[in-house]
Amino acid sequence: MSLRINDVAPDFTAETTQGPIKFHEWIGDGWAVLFSHPKDFTPVCTTELGYMAGLEPDFKKRNTKIIGLSVDPVDSHGKWAVDIEETQGHKVNYPMIGDPQLKVAKLYDMLPADAGETSEGRTPANNATVRTVYVIGPDKKIKMMLSYPMSTGRNFDEILRVIDSLHLTAKMGVSTPVNWRPGDDVVIPAAMPEDEAKKKFPGGWKTLKPYLRLGSLPK
Repeated sequence: MSLRINDVAPDFTAETTQGPIKFHEWIGDGWAVLFSHPKDFTPVCTTELGYMAGLEPDFKKRNTKIIGLSVDPVDSHGKWAVDIEETQGHKVNYPMIGDPQLKVAKLYDMLPADAGETSEGRTPANNATVRTVYVIGPDKKIKMMLSYPMSTGRNFDEILRVIDSLHLTAKMGVSTPVNWRPGDDVVIPAAMPEDEAKKKFPGGWKTLKPYLRLGSLPK
């Protein structure tokens, strides 16, 4: 199946480096980031996993859990984690899902159904599509998907920025413009009545076009 934003994230049971999980139960009532990798002991992914380990406290501040996925077995992940800490300077304290039968990768439409049933003998090249980041909300729906090629390391600072936007827009009923950062002006939806806008934006707003109003939320 093809996954889209606002689809329910497929639930699954899997072994991880921190024991078995049932994905939706593991998410709980917060947010989650699932980020996938085509193979253990790959150079770009090594840098990514280490960087995410360093960012884990920033995700926790946002009530967001992070979890990695690779098609290799859990015991391989444990060995890889040693390399990650040694080369990147951060210990991987978040769980990593083992997917040696490719079930989760297929469930999330990252590998085709005919990809086989084992990670044994597979290479990063034939797992190239397993390079997606999913941001999942407390309602277990996919809020964002982002896929990168194998040759380009992912920008996980951007994932934090998106989560900040998702939290704000869900709470305040606004939108965020291009390159928005926390504290910047936000977009007042055209459908928001003026009396509601006045309550949310007591300092007023700029009307660039009838459909484009920008305002600053009270601190």
